Amino acid sequence: MGCRSSVSFPRLPRPRGMGRFGVSRFGVSRFGLLALLAALSAPGGARAAEAPDLAAYTTATFLPYLDAPLSGAPMTRPPSLGLSFGGRTVRAVMDTGSTGIVVAASAIPNLARLPNLGPGQLTYTSSGRIMKGTWIVTPVEISGTQGAQVTTRPLPVLAVTRVECLKSARNCRPRQDPRGIAMLGIGFARQGDHQAQSTPDRNPFLAVEGMGDGEKPGAVRRGYVVMKRGVQVGLTGQDAASFAFTKLARSTQFPDWAAAPACLSLNARAPDACGTALVDTGVSTMYVSLPPAQLQGQVTRDARGKPGLPAGATLSVKLGADGAGAAYSFAVGDAANPLAPLGVVLVPRGERTFVNTSLRFLNGFDYLYDADGGYVGYRPRQSR
Repeated sequence: MGCRSSVSFPRLPRPRGMGRFGVSRFGVSRFGLLALLAALSAPGGARAAEAPDLAAYTTATFLPYLDAPLSGAPMTRPPSLGLSFGGRTVRAVMDTGSTGIVVAASAIPNLARLPNLGPGQLTYTSSGRIMKGTWIVTPVEISGTQGAQVTTRPLPVLAVTRVECLKSARNCRPRQDPRGIAMLGIGFARQGDHQAQSTPDRNPFLAVEGMGDGEKPGAVRRGYVVMKRGVQVGLTGQDAASFAFTKLARSTQFPDWAAAPACLSLNARAPDACGTALVDTGVSTMYVSLPPAQLQGQVTRDARGKPGLPAGATLSVKLGADGAGAAYSFAVGDAANPLAPLGVVLVPRGERTFVNTSLRFLNGFDYLYDADGGYVGYRPRQSR
């Protein structure tokens, strides 16, 4: 079944200045001026931008998560959707931190009869699990609640037959012929993180019926909007008017866009440390890399000697070129702040700055990815 008609979404208010939970957002009316200034200094070649031209697109499908939080409750665990390969539906984690469908081989009917592209693997660095198996080609039906669903064109799917572990694995057990594995990876710019095979042609949300292939546009714009209670597959003209956008640079190594920019500050130390960001719906823990100038005197060690940040330290996060997208802050360990991750892992990487926001970001913002145009967008959500 192809994409359904465009779903009407409520227009969210645009708060001025700082709102609840330390959230701030630049108004769209000022965004053109900010774009010119940010283009001169944005990290990674990205720049603040006017909205992409989505006026010609009217079709999108909203998939409510199978485990969406109750109204008024914060998001605390990875969202899930249903996957079907022509047989029973399996429950899969929708993961913006990886690219490609990864599923236990036993969950795919008639596996031996499907086109085979040879061996493959994908590593999840947050847990240290290495998924090994075979790339097969098949259409996939992806479903949410209330009967909502989309169907992809035939695309590569990793049928997992073995799980191995990195030496530095945080949560991994080697297994042969595993069961219960199902990941729906919809991220971009993930190839450099032990995912060299995770190119856009393996992204199911870029291969829905009606979409183009990156060379030729289709009737449905390739992209999505990730929200707290569900995901919109495809983009429409309404989206262009409600998000603050950053134009992405092209990857210099892969047929993909480069990672989105971000700037961080620990305890308001200046200047900000700027690098890249990953909005990751697959984890509730934040992973952070900061340069020594930001970390000086702020690194703690747990019982195993692993580095971390002290409870009460304040981390400010600005996403988008020159922060012209989404900005928020939280105190480490603040359980009352729905934007605060459930944990913070410090990953020392020299001068490199990086933040994996964790899924808790969605308690304050909606997140858009435009694969056809090369944009990310951020929109503050209502506190509900």
